[in-house]
Amino acid sequence: MTADALTRTAPLHHESGQFAQLPDGVQVLPESFVAQASLRIDAGASAAVAAHLGVALPTTPNTWVQGELATVVWLGPDEWLVLSPFVAPRDLDAGLRAAVGSGNGAVVDVSAQRTTLRLRGAHARDVLASGCAIDLHPGVFPAGSAVQTTLGRTGILLLGLGENDFRLLVRSSFARYLAAWLIDAAQEYRIQEYRP
Repeated sequence: MTADALTRTAPLHHESGQFAQLPDGVQVLPESFVAQASLRIDAGASAAVAAHLGVALPTTPNTWVQGELATVVWLGPDEWLVLSPFVAPRDLDAGLRAAVGSGNGAVVDVSAQRTTLRLRGAHARDVLASGCAIDLHPGVFPAGSAVQTTLGRTGILLLGLGENDFRLLVRSSFARYLAAWLIDAAQEYRIQEYRP
């Protein structure tokens, strides 16, 4: 007797039909699984990690940078989240551990912790503003911005990708709640035909 193979499914694969019925101006798209690693290092190891990732770690608070191998999000003065759709979680973890070496630092695979959504469209910023206290004006939160905040009643990591384009990382256990919240918040932008 052989064991059944497990098939990886995204936490929000059942919501794709509801996402397809959102009003014009609001798109919610579940994104593919990405390897994620929490990285905490001192300044001495940052050059080796940057060389491994092919991009310097962001040092400006609330920003993210994109390299060929990974996206790196600033979370604190000595803390980053490294995201990569190009390598398996164990390979991301092993590569970062090798780059950190024996220096002061820690690498933790957190790939199963969060799932990712893309929110875009003419009303994407409006939908976020209805449940988030962060100033999302493009002059304050442009592309390249990142913030840990609350949307609705759940914690998210919000990345600004463009004027009306955002990536939301949410704990997998709260993903269905966030999806339902986004679907509900988008309804006010549905154009109804006026019938006197």
